[in-house]
Amino acid sequence: MTGRKLGFGTRAIHVGQEHDPRTGAHASPIYQTSTFVLENVDEAIRLNQDQEAGFTYTRFRSPSEAELANKVAKLENGEAGLAVGSGMAAISTAIMTLVKGGDHIIAGDVLYGCTFALIEQVLRDYGVEVTLVDTSDVNAVEKAIQPNTKAIYIETPANPILRISDIKKISEVAHKNDVKVIVDSTFASPYLQNPLDLGADVVVHSATKYLSGHGNVVAGVIVGSKGFIRKARMPQLQTFGAVISPFDAWLVMQGMKTLELRMERHCENAQKAAEYLNEHPAVEKVYYPGLKEHPQHELAKKQMNGFGGMISFDLKDGFEAGKALMNSVEVINLATSLGNVDSLIQHSPSMSHFDMTSEERAAVGIHEGQVRLSVGVENIEDILADLKQALEKMEAEIK
Repeated sequence: MTGRKLGFGTRAIHVGQEHDPRTGAHASPIYQTSTFVLENVDEAIRLNQDQEAGFTYTRFRSPSEAELANKVAKLENGEAGLAVGSGMAAISTAIMTLVKGGDHIIAGDVLYGCTFALIEQVLRDYGVEVTLVDTSDVNAVEKAIQPNTKAIYIETPANPILRISDIKKISEVAHKNDVKVIVDSTFASPYLQNPLDLGADVVVHSATKYLSGHGNVVAGVIVGSKGFIRKARMPQLQTFGAVISPFDAWLVMQGMKTLELRMERHCENAQKAAEYLNEHPAVEKVYYPGLKEHPQHELAKKQMNGFGGMISFDLKDGFEAGKALMNSVEVINLATSLGNVDSLIQHSPSMSHFDMTSEERAAVGIHEGQVRLSVGVENIEDILADLKQALEKMEAEIK
């Protein structure tokens, strides 16, 4: 439709999709092949020099990967994308495309546990200097910049305490110092937040989560400039081999067709669940940007198109209470992932953030009695009823 911008839901269904020219198949084919037959030697040479121009080998690029990457890039308003084998593949590939030994990066002190391990246990061993700061404090970020700083890495909303960082202000500070900004926007999805529009240079997603939405795939996506994505593909993807399978790329694309519908329901349900938990006498604190008492509530309203489907909360009676609660849910499932259509609950200190020491967790507000709830798209009455009965069993057990 010339001259008219299509809505998000329409774009999530249609952009990037090319109907099979041979058969006219409505759904995208799964190009389940390891290699591609080349027309001649000159064509082989050309494509090996420019992988973006076609397909030679699925470890470098495949039609299924290209379609998914292009779709997410368009939803993020970015120039180009790269789909990879997991969220951690997206994160590690993005960071290692920008930094090398002797460089310095700044990262949020609240991060997904495996990202924390990558930064603290892997990058440091490769000679990368690291400073962890509270990225909700722009002044702290600016003070941490050094002459050899190459990248600022933030999660917003941050896993698991839902801290919100000001992408626009951090990007302005970074660019004044010739520093790139990488944003992990997994908790938001492209429907709720577009970091590139706010000044970030790179956005990463664990497509395992909201992009797919159905708990049946592990995948990741990176979006940035054409030059950045070209370098991320060759030599990073080329040599580290974090390739996404064509079938997994296809599964993510099927999930994305309902992304808008799911995110609206996730947000609606999470708001009601957060308000319920916030009033419960057994709950010490609720972490959800949709609550007015959240310290970055106003920033979340400005920066995001909704508050998301993730909640964390501290129970007054600590880990034993959390254990009793999580062992008592019936509709909600005890599982370590998030962003599925079905509600998932976990104990962050022992599950998603086990890579951190208890002292490291305590320093950033990940308390031993903290529970993380990924609110699904079930009927909210059933989610609240399940929380109610589980909390009642918990209270009876710990008395």
